[in-house]
Amino acid sequence: MAELKIDLGNGLRLDNPVLTASGTFGYGIEFQDFINLNCLGGFIVKGTTLHPREGNPYPRMAETPAGMLNAVGLQNKGVDYFIEHIYPEIKDIQSNILVNVSGASVADYVATAEKINELDRIPGIELNISCPNVKKGGMAFGTNCSSAMEVVKAVRNVYHKHLMVKLSPNVTNIQEIGLAVESAGADSVSLINTVLGMAIDVQKRRAVLSTITGGLSGACIKPIALRMVWQVAQVVKIPVVGLGGIMSATDAIEFLLAGASAIQIGTANFIDPTISIKVINGLQTYLEDNGFHSVKEIIGIINK
Repeated sequence: MAELKIDLGNGLRLDNPVLTASGTFGYGIEFQDFINLNCLGGFIVKGTTLHPREGNPYPRMAETPAGMLNAVGLQNKGVDYFIEHIYPEIKDIQSNILVNVSGASVADYVATAEKINELDRIPGIELNISCPNVKKGGMAFGTNCSSAMEVVKAVRNVYHKHLMVKLSPNVTNIQEIGLAVESAGADSVSLINTVLGMAIDVQKRRAVLSTITGGLSGACIKPIALRMVWQVAQVVKIPVVGLGGIMSATDAIEFLLAGASAIQIGTANFIDPTISIKVINGLQTYLEDNGFHSVKEIIGIINK
């Protein structure tokens, strides 16, 4: 069988390159009735902040053609609740567990990362500087180089395990942001987060979401995500983790060919809770059918 193992550096070694994306997989335990979590390369738990957040008012989700809009707003009970109540339930799962970390200030990011740094069974965090659904922090840090570097440097000073930084597509030059966070100490980058969008109810003549705009995800954003992954992989030396509209093994393979070392599955989990396992199996079949001995052989080969 073809080798699926991938090393993303700084202690984050995956049995296969398939992760599940934050915000679409809860804390992992919600999916235990559908899949064996130990079979995943890893999973990224929902966005976690220093203090509890109620999120945005309802309605905060809407279907769109080939995708969905969300404006959940990082609803969670805070990092202390995660440490006391969630971590004990998931720490013995034999897969890589990453925590998506967000904040309204640099100090918030730092304090949250410091707390998670003490958890033995969490090998990495995904630093969310790109969420379009919050009024303070989140995307604001990821839309220019100086603020992106500031928060990554601050977290790097206190967080010593794998630091993955999630990039926003809502920028003019994604390559500049990727290089900025790399220089600030990121071990890897993940992209893309959701694309800023909106929907209007023509009968009510008002926006569907309470926040008017929200994050667009699903199959409709895949061409944008694929292009940005390819662009960033051209310029950074750290691993790139691709996500955005991956609905099948074929989609995942496209991202690997474009230069991603691993991928995340997001919105597709809502449609088919077993999709991650199907993607792993489909990737294995593709490699064997095409004579590849390792998944590493196909990473970025469209450029060779």
